[in-house]
Amino acid sequence: MTVKTLVVASCACLALSACSRLDHLGKEPSFTPVTKGAEHEAMVYASLPSTLPSNREIDNASLWDGGRQSLLGDRRAMTRGDIMTVVIEIDDKAEISNSTARSRSGSEDLGIPQLFGLPQRINQQITDGASLDEAVSINSSSGSKGDGSVRRKEKLTLRVAATITEVLPNGVLAIQGRQEVRVNFELRELLITGFVRPADISRKNEITYDKIASARISYGGRGQITDVQQPRYGQQVLDVVLPF
Repeated sequence: MTVKTLVVASCACLALSACSRLDHLGKEPSFTPVTKGAEHEAMVYASLPSTLPSNREIDNASLWDGGRQSLLGDRRAMTRGDIMTVVIEIDDKAEISNSTARSRSGSEDLGIPQLFGLPQRINQQITDGASLDEAVSINSSSGSKGDGSVRRKEKLTLRVAATITEVLPNGVLAIQGRQEVRVNFELRELLITGFVRPADISRKNEITYDKIASARISYGGRGQITDVQQPRYGQQVLDVVLPF
């Protein structure tokens, strides 16, 4: 890839990022269209049933019918396009501390006071005060010390509706949910994706985040306040490029 191509690609990325900020220039941020995404597609294009419904499932007149539409039926999300509630209650705390120290010292002395009389002859010819009695003397020392600590605490309590976007061959459900709340000129968004087992879904059609495999939870926002809190694009590029 040539330098020109890299420059063009970088300019394109910066232009797209700038367009996202211009969306709420002088106005509130725009919502993401609900007709775009995997959730809407899963609801519109539902998967075909694996088995034909029985007469009991078709007849909804009886209150004691075991179908999903009856009073005592199982209404948990099971098929593509169904909706469930994801309960997110994260209260994590971690503290890590370590300390290391290392030191080393060494010295070497080399002298040749007698070597067939050569040092004496050389001492007479060199400058006064100089001598070969201690021809070489080396001293070295090194030391290092390091301290490090990590302390973090995270707490997040949320509830969001997620849609089953795909039923995998082994019966595991792929889910995806998105929630957007706009307050004045700031839009907060919550995204969640992952895989769940049908057996982990409660009778209330809820599932906790710790039972979601490959969970990806994003809680953030966009708007005028978020723009002010973020460093400029030029500063971000310099932070990556500059070696000091």
